[in-house]
Amino acid sequence: MDNYLLIHKSILPEYYEKVIEARRLLESGEARDVSHAVRLVGISRSTYYKYKDFILEPDEKAVGQRAVFSVMLSHQPGVLSALLAQISAAGASVLTMTQSLPIRGYASVTVSMDMSRATLPLGELIEKLSRCPGAEQCKLQAVE
Repeated sequence: MDNYLLIHKSILPEYYEKVIEARRLLESGEARDVSHAVRLVGISRSTYYKYKDFILEPDEKAVGQRAVFSVMLSHQPGVLSALLAQISAAGASVLTMTQSLPIRGYASVTVSMDMSRATLPLGELIEKLSRCPGAEQCKLQAVE
C-alpha cells in the first residue's frame, strides 16, 4: 500500500469529490452516460477520466475486507489459472470474476476478492499478481 495515502477530503480540491459523485450517478443509473454525469456534477469529462481510477471511497462497514483489481492477461493456456493460484496462495478468495473475450492476444479480467483471511497485505498481493507471467497492467480499482 506504499502508493496510497489516507487524506481528509477537506484539504483536497473540490473536483475530487465531484469525480466520486459522478461515479455514483453512473453506478446508480441516475446518469445515462459519462457526459450526463459530469454535466450534473459540474466537472469536465477530461477531469473525470483523469481521476476516476485513482479516487476510491472506503466503505466503513468492511474496511480492508474486499478489493477489486483489473489486469490484462495474455491469451495463453494457464495464465488465468496462475493468477488465481496466487490469490489463493495469499489466503484471499475470489468473490466475482469477469473476463472479456481476448482481443489482439489479451483479455481484460476484473476480480473482486475477500481479503479478510489474506496472509499478505493488499499492496504486496497486487505487486505479486502484476509479476505473474502473462499479466500486465494490474491495477487496484477499489478497496473497502
